Amino acid sequence: MKQISLALCLLSLALTSNAQELSFNRKGEFKIVQFTDTHFCLGNPKSDIALERVKEVVRREKPDLVVFTGDVIYSAPAVEGMKTIVSLVSKAKVPFVVCFGNHDKEFDATNEQMYDMLRTLPYNLHPDRKGGPVPDIDLEIKARDGRTAFVLYCIDSHSYNWTDRYYEWITEEQIRDYEARSAAYTAANGGKPVPSLAFFHIPLPEYGIAASDQKAPLVGTRREVCCCPDHNSGMFAAMKRCGDVKAVFVGHDHDDDYSVMWDGILLSYGRYTGGDTVYNHLENGARVILLHEEGSLDTWVTLKGGRVLNKWRME
Repeated sequence: MKQISLALCLLSLALTSNAQELSFNRKGEFKIVQFTDTHFCLGNPKSDIALERVKEVVRREKPDLVVFTGDVIYSAPAVEGMKTIVSLVSKAKVPFVVCFGNHDKEFDATNEQMYDMLRTLPYNLHPDRKGGPVPDIDLEIKARDGRTAFVLYCIDSHSYNWTDRYYEWITEEQIRDYEARSAAYTAANGGKPVPSLAFFHIPLPEYGIAASDQKAPLVGTRREVCCCPDHNSGMFAAMKRCGDVKAVFVGHDHDDDYSVMWDGILLSYGRYTGGDTVYNHLENGARVILLHEEGSLDTWVTLKGGRVLNKWRME
């Protein structure tokens, strides 16, 4: 009980830092656009198509929230590059949050420096890190009756260890923190888990396992191997134990945009949003996630001109 009480206290403090309240509309719907791997290089014409796609998708889809799932920039000046592309969403008056990828901090700024800049932009949903590292972020989406209908967990999946050449993973400390927060939401909901989504950059090992199983339902494109950590730290297992996360949305692998059902959780890639600054073989676009207040969701990939691919309905 002490753990849950402490988690509820921390949860309250975290949520009061978000000035913008997210809520379902009169139809009981809430739309999220996921942009991933924009790999934006300030001043490089090869990045122009990324800017065009972000602007077009925001204008066409009119989302209630935008989530960037990492590798937003791919050159110095990092802070100015990050500001340039994210400001397209901010200027459209759409709430947003950024999960960093493995490349964002490789140039002339730390993730903390970029995070602090993001907090200066209108419509950002980033809490004060209070001098600490970039925090994992929880976002509540309120139902029309005021209850919490969905929770979004935005998690740092870290980077790449250049010395030993391996992808890092979501840590045990992060997993314990997620479990405590999930327990707090469940307790506040009368003991019933609140439907939730998770967003981060590097896919979990379960993505590759699921995509290799011919019995697992899969929709979309798989053109490269899952580039996940070699070490499985147990995030998927934790989500199963907590019973709240319905779907996970990642980026990282530019030639994958599939969604695959694995042990009751939808594992989904965003659609590569960048230009030709790095490898890619898919037309750039974005992923759209339409949440319904009763707990179901629809998701699809959107491309130039509003073309739609890979629709998935999850009750």
